[in-house]
Amino acid sequence: MKTIYYNGAVYTGALPLTEAFIEKNGRFVFAGTSRQALEHQQDGDRLVDLAGQFVCSGFNDSHMHLLELGYTLQMAPLAQHTGRLADLLDCLRDFLKQHPRQNGAWLMGRGWNEDFFSDVHRMPDRHDLDQVSTEVPICITRACGHCLVVNSRALDLLGISAQTPQPAGGRIGLADGEPDGRFFDNAMEPVYAAIPVPDIESLKEMIRLACRELNARGITSSQTDDYCVFRAIPWQQVDQAYQELKAAGQLTVRVNEQCNFATLSDLQGFIAAGGQTGKGDALFRTGPVKIIGDGALGARTALLSQPYADDPSTCGLPVYDRKTLEEMIGPAHAHGLQTATHAIGDACLDWVLDALEKALTAHPRADHRHGIVHCQITRPDQLERIRRLNLHVYAQSIFLDYDIHIVEARAGRRLAASSYHWKTLMDHGVTVSNGSDCPVEQPDVMAGIQCAVTRTTLRDHLGPYLPDQCFSVQEALDSFTIAGAKASFEEICKGRIAPGYLADFVILGENPFAAAPQELHAIPIRATYLAGQPVYQADAL
Repeated sequence: MKTIYYNGAVYTGALPLTEAFIEKNGRFVFAGTSRQALEHQQDGDRLVDLAGQFVCSGFNDSHMHLLELGYTLQMAPLAQHTGRLADLLDCLRDFLKQHPRQNGAWLMGRGWNEDFFSDVHRMPDRHDLDQVSTEVPICITRACGHCLVVNSRALDLLGISAQTPQPAGGRIGLADGEPDGRFFDNAMEPVYAAIPVPDIESLKEMIRLACRELNARGITSSQTDDYCVFRAIPWQQVDQAYQELKAAGQLTVRVNEQCNFATLSDLQGFIAAGGQTGKGDALFRTGPVKIIGDGALGARTALLSQPYADDPSTCGLPVYDRKTLEEMIGPAHAHGLQTATHAIGDACLDWVLDALEKALTAHPRADHRHGIVHCQITRPDQLERIRRLNLHVYAQSIFLDYDIHIVEARAGRRLAASSYHWKTLMDHGVTVSNGSDCPVEQPDVMAGIQCAVTRTTLRDHLGPYLPDQCFSVQEALDSFTIAGAKASFEEICKGRIAPGYLADFVILGENPFAAAPQELHAIPIRATYLAGQPVYQADAL
């Protein structure tokens, strides 16, 4: 039996739009006109009248943190209360009252951004969190994920004092010579290590929560960095959680795991255990080795080639020194693994490009698909090197919604003028996929598409920032479908509505090709299908 969908506006991955497609056994077997599709009808087939609705391939978020999204959904929702520091503290108090901590459990929150505070103009510190509780340990993570703040109770448990050495690749915040509760990048690791880790059933519940959220956004594929969420949990246990959900029929997002290891020895252990890119099946498979090169622009920890324009005391923080970065990228490449390296600052990007070029020179490989994650602050010479090295770029257009407010202030006008140049890269043949880096941002694909098309902020329409870098609607859709599939070596089986491809698709409430650019974010998701089966439905068809 097959299902015939007709009378729609169907984007197959090419224009013009067509009207219909047919699904059988979880794959597309036809795409074309309604008349042609109905000619395939046989006894027992199911007919679905799309009533003019727009359909495209299921969305593919090519860089995010699925497990961490599920974890965050169980925390205090600080992203919804970051307009004032006072509101953030009230949110924590309310959450603690509604969810009392027991057996030493910490109060956790994520999503704050001090740039949005209207009552103060600074990051929170331990004294602020002490107003919520001095008995329950509290940890709140900035939206970017590169800074956190704890209260005095947590500092006591951690044994952090003025004498604690500053870690490599990170920083412990100090005020008047004493810890202020702020931790940046690698300094965050001991904090997370002190927080009780969940068991495998809790991991599975986090994944289920995240999958439901992603399906509601039209997402059917996730390229996700999960091994770093709980460093004390072996990567094999994270894989086990996914495999058990898959076996139970509860994994409703196709997962390509971007394998993040904190140390060279951990990476070597993964390689020795047989880790390889592409291992697995259509629902769960191993992707690239994920390496974090630097911090974030918002927290001023992205590594720039010059001091920050609004804080000349710093150029940012490298997570690894250059030698270690080479020692991680080189062996991964030599063993046939794909790599995806986080680089936000241009100085970090120099290090990454040098390491990749050295690895490729030592062990040439044509179709390596090594990637740069974020690729935000860039110079023209670096864009040319990315093209020449045949790299992939994992972009996040949704970052423009916030970064437009800060990019010139942080990086300076000259460097900002050649940054976020994803359209330039595309025009020179570089494949640029799109994502959210969720939970840094919400996994809102339609908002990401709008930012890609308009290069303005979502609410106050600030911009456009570098309008020559605007994507067309088709390019934006492709960046969340076709380009994402190519990033994971899956372009022959997903990302299009075409015969033989996996029948993952999303039905939208409006045709984005006909919508006003500033209203793309408002287009609702009507239904999401994985292998021809509904995993989210806002309205019954």
